[in-house]
Amino acid sequence: MRIALGADHAGWAQKDQLVAYLVKKDYEVVDVGPYRDEESVDYPDYALKACDAVLTGQVDCAILVCGTGIGMAMTANKLPRIRAANVVLPQFGALCREHNDANVLALSGRFIDFETNRQIVDEFLGASFKGDRHQARLDKIAELE
Repeated sequence: MRIALGADHAGWAQKDQLVAYLVKKDYEVVDVGPYRDEESVDYPDYALKACDAVLTGQVDCAILVCGTGIGMAMTANKLPRIRAANVVLPQFGALCREHNDANVLALSGRFIDFETNRQIVDEFLGASFKGDRHQARLDKIAELE
Protein backbone atom coordinates (compact mmCIF):
# COMPACT_ATOMS: atom_id res chain seq x y z
CA MET A 1 0.00 0.00 0.00
CA ARG A 2 1.20 3.49 -0.87
CA ILE A 3 0.46 6.29 1.59
CA ALA A 4 1.01 10.07 1.39
CA LEU A 5 1.71 11.91 4.62
CA GLY A 6 1.49 15.64 5.16
CA ALA A 7 1.37 18.01 8.11
CA ASP A 8 1.62 21.57 9.26
CA HIS A 9 3.93 22.95 11.94
CA ALA A 10 1.72 21.52 14.71
CA GLY A 11 1.76 18.03 13.20
CA TRP A 12 5.29 17.89 11.84
CA ALA A 13 6.83 15.86 14.68
CA GLN A 14 4.12 13.17 14.68
CA LYS A 15 4.11 13.06 10.88
CA ASP A 16 7.81 12.24 10.94
CA GLN A 17 7.25 9.56 13.60
CA LEU A 18 4.46 8.05 11.49
CA VAL A 19 6.64 8.07 8.36
CA ALA A 20 9.34 6.11 10.23
CA TYR A 21 6.77 3.73 11.71
CA LEU A 22 5.09 3.02 8.36
CA VAL A 23 8.38 2.54 6.51
CA LYS A 24 9.40 0.03 9.18
CA LYS A 25 6.12 -1.81 8.49
CA ASP A 26 7.04 -1.95 4.77
CA TYR A 27 4.50 0.57 3.52
CA GLU A 28 5.53 2.76 0.60
CA VAL A 29 5.43 6.31 1.97
CA VAL A 30 5.32 9.61 0.09
CA ASP A 31 6.19 12.42 2.51
CA VAL A 32 4.80 15.68 1.08
CA GLY A 33 6.21 17.77 3.91
CA PRO A 34 6.92 19.92 5.65
CA TYR A 35 10.39 18.62 6.32
CA ARG A 36 11.53 20.92 9.13
CA ASP A 37 9.81 22.40 12.16
CA GLU A 38 11.20 25.91 11.89
CA GLU A 39 8.25 28.14 11.10
CA SER A 40 4.54 28.25 10.70
CA VAL A 41 3.15 26.70 7.53
CA ASP A 42 -0.39 26.60 6.18
CA TYR A 43 -2.16 23.25 6.53
CA PRO A 44 -4.19 23.65 3.30
CA ASP A 45 -0.97 23.56 1.26
CA TYR A 46 0.02 20.15 2.61
CA ALA A 47 -3.51 18.75 2.63
CA LEU A 48 -3.74 19.58 -1.07
CA LYS A 49 -0.38 17.97 -1.87
CA ALA A 50 -1.32 14.73 -0.13
CA CYS A 51 -4.85 14.64 -1.57
CA ASP A 52 -3.54 15.32 -5.06
CA ALA A 53 -1.41 12.20 -4.69
CA VAL A 54 -4.59 10.25 -3.84
CA LEU A 55 -6.58 11.74 -6.72
CA THR A 56 -3.85 11.07 -9.30
CA GLY A 57 -3.39 7.48 -8.13
CA GLN A 58 0.16 8.02 -6.91
CA VAL A 59 -0.95 6.69 -3.51
CA ASP A 60 -3.84 4.64 -2.15
CA CYS A 61 -4.63 6.94 0.77
CA ALA A 62 -3.28 9.86 2.78
CA ILE A 63 -2.64 10.67 6.42
CA LEU A 64 -2.64 14.32 7.49
CA VAL A 65 -1.58 15.78 10.84
CA CYS A 66 -2.24 19.30 12.12
CA GLY A 67 -2.99 20.70 15.56
CA THR A 68 -6.45 19.19 15.80
CA GLY A 69 -6.87 17.40 12.46
CA ILE A 70 -9.94 19.53 11.84
CA GLY A 71 -8.40 22.01 9.41
CA MET A 72 -6.78 19.24 7.41
CA ALA A 73 -10.06 17.32 7.16
CA MET A 74 -12.03 20.43 6.19
CA THR A 75 -9.55 21.25 3.45
CA ALA A 76 -9.35 17.69 2.14
CA ASN A 77 -13.13 17.34 2.00
CA LYS A 78 -13.38 20.30 -0.39
CA LEU A 79 -11.95 18.04 -3.12
CA PRO A 80 -14.14 15.69 -5.14
CA ARG A 81 -13.66 11.97 -4.44
CA ILE A 82 -11.83 12.70 -1.18
CA ARG A 83 -13.46 11.34 1.94
CA ALA A 84 -11.42 12.60 4.90
CA ALA A 85 -12.16 11.67 8.50
CA ASN A 86 -10.82 13.52 11.53
CA VAL A 87 -10.27 10.63 13.94
CA VAL A 88 -9.38 10.72 17.65
CA LEU A 89 -10.23 7.14 18.71
CA PRO A 90 -8.69 3.94 17.31
CA GLN A 91 -12.11 2.33 16.75
CA PHE A 92 -13.12 5.24 14.51
CA GLY A 93 -10.03 4.60 12.38
CA ALA A 94 -11.52 1.29 11.28
CA LEU A 95 -15.11 2.51 11.07
CA CYS A 96 -14.34 5.43 8.78
CA ARG A 97 -12.92 2.93 6.28
CA GLU A 98 -15.53 0.21 6.77
CA HIS A 99 -18.61 2.46 6.65
CA ASN A 100 -17.47 5.61 4.81
CA ASP A 101 -14.64 4.31 2.57
CA ALA A 102 -12.43 7.11 3.88
CA ASN A 103 -9.31 7.60 1.78
CA VAL A 104 -7.80 10.33 3.95
CA LEU A 105 -7.15 10.20 7.69
CA ALA A 106 -6.73 13.48 9.60
CA LEU A 107 -5.05 13.36 12.99
CA SER A 108 -4.40 15.74 15.87
CA GLY A 109 -0.73 16.33 16.60
CA ARG A 110 -1.36 18.54 19.63
CA PHE A 111 -4.14 16.83 21.56
CA ILE A 112 -3.66 13.14 20.77
CA ASP A 113 -0.47 11.35 21.80
CA PHE A 114 1.62 9.46 19.26
CA GLU A 115 0.73 6.01 20.61
CA THR A 116 -2.99 6.66 20.16
CA ASN A 117 -2.41 8.09 16.68
CA ARG A 118 -0.33 5.01 15.81
CA GLN A 119 -3.23 2.80 16.89
CA ILE A 120 -5.65 4.90 14.82
CA VAL A 121 -3.39 4.52 11.79
CA ASP A 122 -3.14 0.75 12.30
CA GLU A 123 -6.93 0.47 12.49
CA PHE A 124 -7.39 2.70 9.44
CA LEU A 125 -4.90 0.79 7.31
CA GLY A 126 -6.12 -2.61 8.52
CA ALA A 127 -9.76 -2.02 7.59
CA SER A 128 -11.53 -2.08 4.25
CA PHE A 129 -14.84 -0.81 2.91
CA LYS A 130 -17.77 -3.12 3.66
CA GLY A 131 -19.97 -1.95 0.80
CA ASP A 132 -23.60 -3.12 0.90
CA ARG A 133 -25.85 -0.53 2.54
CA HIS A 134 -22.86 1.80 2.97
CA GLN A 135 -22.39 2.13 -0.80
CA ALA A 136 -25.82 3.71 -1.24
CA ARG A 137 -24.83 6.39 1.27
CA LEU A 138 -21.56 7.07 -0.52
CA ASP A 139 -23.48 7.38 -3.79
CA LYS A 140 -25.60 10.10 -2.18
CA ILE A 141 -22.44 11.94 -1.07
CA ALA A 142 -21.00 11.64 -4.59
CA GLU A 143 -24.14 13.27 -6.01
CA LEU A 144 -23.32 16.37 -3.97
CA GLU A 145 -19.90 16.77 -5.60
